[in-house]
Amino acid sequence: MHMLNLGILAHVDAGKTSLTERLLHSAGVIDEIGSVDDGNTRTDTLALERQRGITIKSAVVSFPLDGVTVNLIDTPGHPDFIAEVERVLGVLDGVVLVISAVEGVQAQTRVLMRTLQRLRIPTLLFVNKIDRSGARHEAVLREISSRLTPAVVPMGTATRLGTRAARFTPSPGPAGTLDVLTGHDDALLTAYVENTVTDAALRKALVAQTREALVHPVYFGSAATGAGVTALLSGIETLLPAADGNADGPVSATVFKVDRGPAGEKVAYARMFSGTLRTRDRVPFGADGAEGRITGISVFDHGTDTRADSVAAGRIARLTGLGDIRIGDAIGEPRKAYEHYFAPPTLETVVVPGPDVHRGALHLALTQLAEQDPLIGLRRDERRQETSVSLYGEVQKEVIQATLADEYGLDVTFRETTPLCVERPVGTGQAVEFIKKDPNPFLATVGLRVDPAPVGSGVGFRLEVELGAMPYAFFKAVEDTVRETLDQGLHGWQVTDCVVTMTHSGYWPRQSHAHQGFDKSMSSTGADFRGVTPLVLIEALRRAGTRVHEPMHRFRIEAPADTLGALLPFLAGLAAVPGTTGNRDDRCVLEGTVPAARVHALEQRLPGLTRGEGELESFFAHYAPVTHGTIPERPRTDHNPLNRKEYLLNVTRRVGG
Repeated sequence: MHMLNLGILAHVDAGKTSLTERLLHSAGVIDEIGSVDDGNTRTDTLALERQRGITIKSAVVSFPLDGVTVNLIDTPGHPDFIAEVERVLGVLDGVVLVISAVEGVQAQTRVLMRTLQRLRIPTLLFVNKIDRSGARHEAVLREISSRLTPAVVPMGTATRLGTRAARFTPSPGPAGTLDVLTGHDDALLTAYVENTVTDAALRKALVAQTREALVHPVYFGSAATGAGVTALLSGIETLLPAADGNADGPVSATVFKVDRGPAGEKVAYARMFSGTLRTRDRVPFGADGAEGRITGISVFDHGTDTRADSVAAGRIARLTGLGDIRIGDAIGEPRKAYEHYFAPPTLETVVVPGPDVHRGALHLALTQLAEQDPLIGLRRDERRQETSVSLYGEVQKEVIQATLADEYGLDVTFRETTPLCVERPVGTGQAVEFIKKDPNPFLATVGLRVDPAPVGSGVGFRLEVELGAMPYAFFKAVEDTVRETLDQGLHGWQVTDCVVTMTHSGYWPRQSHAHQGFDKSMSSTGADFRGVTPLVLIEALRRAGTRVHEPMHRFRIEAPADTLGALLPFLAGLAAVPGTTGNRDDRCVLEGTVPAARVHALEQRLPGLTRGEGELESFFAHYAPVTHGTIPERPRTDHNPLNRKEYLLNVTRRVGG
């Protein structure tokens, strides 16, 4: 039987989880349709998901569809949980993108569609809620064409919109698809000019172009009443490509989710791209090539997961036994490097334990949460005994707080959310420390030069000394320490977009006395190079100078035209920079950039400024130099190489100079 790994994506509240329930019911997997409002859906299993009525963690459920077994992955719609969507995209064969017939194309819809198009993932569009008051047909199609993609193929028409009797009638044939399909098929265009096009040729072209993500069929319906769902199921079966992969090839899988079982053991959700994995197999995994033994396999079938002895290419499985597995890890042969499709978190906050909360227990709990969500970046400050977490938004902060309370019994609050800034060098600087020359107490010579690099290039490391001038392990120690030290620049922020060049090197070879062992006091070790490198690098950075850049979001506001006079002064107060302004009937469209730290304030005030009619779309755009207020500083969590005396006291007892 063919396999299809299908993702359900949407803007929050478009009806994505309700559609999942309806699909499972139509396929005969469940007898009763669960309700998001009642908190009894199959995929929203977390207590917090049921309480809040939103999807927070992706969930897998399976159902049969004639000759295809569909592994359906329900994903979060709220932008604060975009990381959960990101890791799912790399394991999908196709997607159903859900749009509300009432609200139409929304901010997250556009973000998701742009990413799906960039990754060339075959996508069907399902316009949900045609039974709701205010549902639209032609207007939503126009929005899809203008705001998402013009390459859409309506698969039928919706009638009696806004009533429980709303229906979707599939088109008798694909005749209305000519304009879109001929744009991607020269042979079809020729047949059209020669008036020899057949319905079979159109159907064949529709299937081929949908599977190549060139066109996107559009269905209308209602998850609540079931209207249009049968037609959508037919489209899923015939238009989306089945999973491929050689079951006899080398084992290759990607982990997209990590959970914990009843006994606290790690459970990895993995998509098999090649080969067959069996219980008791020893397999390499992760970037370091660690090995682990598979102790248990579960596969998804008929709405539940069942124990299995093996799992073959094309399927999704739950695996136990890989204790150090992380999200994004490859199992067996790496298929490709794990990619980030969306922007990283741009906010940060300090977790404040309640009066009865042990800090060690809190750190352990946060570490386990970070295992399940690698974009919850943890930053531990040992001196202040504080832990910071990186965030996408305020809702994510509320969810972390509730999760710690419900699952770990830990009561916490948070400090004010602050932006995650970066530092970039503004010039060139270099420094060097020589062996046994005051004030260097380390048996290592290291010289480094820091140069600015193009925006987005990250950190590069180069050598101007011969690779054979000293043992490779010492060069590796310098490079690793350089990258680690750059996590905290002159102002405490991560330093990026620079090239660090090693200009000097030197060491003392291994020394020993007659009939005695190794003499550390006369021989260089990796610790010497790890110890001196931060001092040299920070001094080079100090001479180069750095500038702090804050994250900026691009925003798009659509609101009544007569509210523009109230919007502009408020945006100015947020240090936003309006770009273009346009008008559409009696509404204005305002685009520009705003500091990430001010987006939440904009979200909160927009309804009041626009009589509840304003729509906001925002997403990370770039980093910009901080130009207003004081330069933000971030407390250091390292041994502080900015203060030489303090650093040497912390790092070594051989304090020199």
